[in-house]
Amino acid sequence: MLKIDIHTHILPRDIPRWKEKFGYGGFITLDHHKPCCARMLKDDGKFFREIEDNCWSPEKRIEECDAQNLNVQVLSTVPVMFNYWTKSEDGAETSKFLNDGIAEIVEKYPKRFIGLGTVPMQDVGLAIKELERCKKIGLVGVQIGSNVNQLNLGEPQFLDFFKACEELSLAVFVHPWEMAGEKDMQKYWLPWLVGMPAETSRAICSLIFSGTLEKCPSLRICFAHGGGEFPYTLGRIEHGFKVRPDLCAIDNNKNPREYLGKFWLDSLVHDADMLNYLIKLVGAEKVALGTDYPFPLGEVIAGSLIESINFDIETKAKLLHQSALEWLNLEKRDFE
Repeated sequence: MLKIDIHTHILPRDIPRWKEKFGYGGFITLDHHKPCCARMLKDDGKFFREIEDNCWSPEKRIEECDAQNLNVQVLSTVPVMFNYWTKSEDGAETSKFLNDGIAEIVEKYPKRFIGLGTVPMQDVGLAIKELERCKKIGLVGVQIGSNVNQLNLGEPQFLDFFKACEELSLAVFVHPWEMAGEKDMQKYWLPWLVGMPAETSRAICSLIFSGTLEKCPSLRICFAHGGGEFPYTLGRIEHGFKVRPDLCAIDNNKNPREYLGKFWLDSLVHDADMLNYLIKLVGAEKVALGTDYPFPLGEVIAGSLIESINFDIETKAKLLHQSALEWLNLEKRDFE
């Protein structure tokens, strides 16, 4: 059965020294300190993460996908590369560089990879301009962060961006990053274990309560990590909406529960009971295989959680490829 992984991250093998060009630091560079490995560093030399060649080599990725019987990966940049903190024009330039790299891989291996771009969300005008260019170079959507310099996605200035995605028929993948409270919970990897799920729920709630999803009914939007905390705290969210409409319903008076089934989630929940709950909540047609490849919090064998559960063939097909194709507005025959 065709398997499409909608949640994978990729970097260029060689990243320009943006600090030298733009005159300020904070950018990620790669130190290829030994074969097939590199250290991700901030421009000040601070270590961020160790990566292997599967983070930049499409050929290595294909080799590993073949070993797992995975047919297609959806490529998106590593969120630390969003560069929303930069000057707008500089962020646009780094976005263009990253997007061109992904587009080249997709063009070379069109049956193995699908591309999502990144855009400078700190400047909506420039973001829309790059969004339009993404479509021209063969990318089918964009990945954005769960906040933009700690501004919620439901803020009015971002509405035009989501409307442009809707009008251009480009998919949107929301990934948590810059977790609120991160500096206060550094021990035990808590930003990744606690902060990321909260960030995703923050994004979903903001887009619902602000009325953004109501104003963009055709927007094809997907949230990473199974929607984070949102599916499992929906009762509390709905209750808050009902008992404090003066706080929660000031921009949209529709119950948050009514938006279930109107957006997609990936399957990365690491637990069979949670995946079954997710499917019961939003429907299998709104849950798509996602692994967070090639990072350690991801699913080691793509689709193993889905395939470990005794789903019927129809449900399994939705989870492994049909939901992804619907979200991306693509056809199965394109990958056969």
